[in-house]
Amino acid sequence: EILTLKEVFQIASNDHDAAITRYSRLSKRRENEKIKAEVTEDVYTSRKKQHQTMMHYFCALNTLQYKKKIAMLEPLLGYMQAQISFFKMGSENLTDQLEEFLTNIGTSVQNVRREMECEVENMQQTIEDLEVASDPLYLPDPDTMKFPVHRNLTRKAGYLNARNKTGLVSSIWERQFYFTQGGNLMSQARGDVAGGLVMDIDNCSVMAVDCEDRRYCFQITSFDGKKSSILQAESKKDYEEWICTINNISKQIYLSENPEEIAARVNQSALEAVTPSPSFQQRHESMRPTVQSRPAAARTSSTGSLGSESAPLSTLSLDSLVAPDTPIQFDIISPVSEDLPGQAKSSGQSGRRTNPFGESGGSKSETEDSILHQLFIVRFLGSVEVKSDESPDVVYETMRQILAARAIHNIFRMTESHLLVTCDCLKLIDPQTQVTRLRFPLPNVVLYATHQENKRLFGFVLRTSGGRVESRQTSVCYIFESNNEGEKICDSVGLAKQIAFHAELDRKASEKQKEIDRVKEKQQKELNKQKQIEKDLEEQSRLIAASSRSNQSSGEGQFVVLSSSQSEDSDLGEDGKKKRESE
Repeated sequence: EILTLKEVFQIASNDHDAAITRYSRLSKRRENEKIKAEVTEDVYTSRKKQHQTMMHYFCALNTLQYKKKIAMLEPLLGYMQAQISFFKMGSENLTDQLEEFLTNIGTSVQNVRREMECEVENMQQTIEDLEVASDPLYLPDPDTMKFPVHRNLTRKAGYLNARNKTGLVSSIWERQFYFTQGGNLMSQARGDVAGGLVMDIDNCSVMAVDCEDRRYCFQITSFDGKKSSILQAESKKDYEEWICTINNISKQIYLSENPEEIAARVNQSALEAVTPSPSFQQRHESMRPTVQSRPAAARTSSTGSLGSESAPLSTLSLDSLVAPDTPIQFDIISPVSEDLPGQAKSSGQSGRRTNPFGESGGSKSETEDSILHQLFIVRFLGSVEVKSDESPDVVYETMRQILAARAIHNIFRMTESHLLVTCDCLKLIDPQTQVTRLRFPLPNVVLYATHQENKRLFGFVLRTSGGRVESRQTSVCYIFESNNEGEKICDSVGLAKQIAFHAELDRKASEKQKEIDRVKEKQQKELNKQKQIEKDLEEQSRLIAASSRSNQSSGEGQFVVLSSSQSEDSDLGEDGKKKRESE
């Protein structure tokens, strides 16, 4: 009976795997309701058959355990009773104590048999109850309203489809059993004795991806970015739970004493982060169209321990930091194309065309002369217009609001870019096309800070001219997530601003020195001109003296002297006349 049930259970398991494989291959772009219904019904039937067979198989195994307890006692008891009957004549040698012992053994055997019968009845009732309660779970994608997603997990196990490349453009999907062990993701194929290490998921990043027209796919990238793995979950519930679990593990919550409590507190603080403001509901309604227009996604935000920020920020009002009726932007949208027309003029991009194949045209690169070039991998979380740009609390509060809004609206997807820090500006560059997505002039970056506990989060405030109200300066706070390099990015931005500040001081000193040189040159020209006038006067004096000693008539000589003196006086001006009179 046991061997037969084992074979039936194996056949049911194989049928279930085949049904799940067919369901995983369903296209999400070209959905055929008839084929989808047939495949769903096949999964439902095979999963129900496997569950029923498994429970009967376990019931038979438990019954076998009870039978093993009495398998030796019953024959021995019969043998002893036969011996007693056979050796009736020698009954005087058998004491009353031995008879009492045998009686107790027989009573124990009967009790075990009655217990076995009761246990079998209870197991049959449990199987019927489990069949009724588990009926919705036989569907490949159960309703998340009836079975809510657990977002506070720090351990998870289950079957996933892994994408393995077999060539440059070809790949295959293999179904394996995956489980987390501390900060490691493990996998175990069917028939293997133990699992193997797939990836170290401490400080990793996880996000949703669109891969080969398959649903519920997500990508895990290691801390250094050198290794990544694309996996597919069976249902939306498993898909979100895997993302939340890996995100909780990446923040090393599992190392604490009560990891699930801390994860729940972090998620709860993210959900309650926007509740202090009475006007948030109106802002939430104004934000809804923007949020719905974004593609729904796949990655939980790195909320860190945002609850620790509530104490210093409790005295600040949300309305005193964030501009009213301002939606949160979750995608990278240039302020030039939105509502900040002044940034293009201030950054000197008004007359420049962008090459769609890269900015490597004939003109010289604007960052070529910069002595600082540092590149970081970042993921854009969101941006929002703020009222103040004087305190780092603005950046902390914006982080909390954006992460809370992502958690509330289930927005997990983030855009990955390269952040280039130079002495002139900050650039967001597309990693595939190397095209500049956004350019932030460094003088306009007035505030930057990293999260006090989650070092992967950092942000900066950009001050621009113009905005929704003309002739007014606006401040926009941009929030990013990096691979544990938030402090390095802030240090790099600070270094760039110091270099730019000293360069500006050098430029002003150079301009001042040039102005001093021009004044000195002008004074030298005036001095040379004065010396030339004095020299001409001395020459004229010698001429007058020579003419006075000549033998010409005095009248003619006086006429010559007077006429020449008058002509020279007209050329010399006031200073020359005074010197001439003194002479």
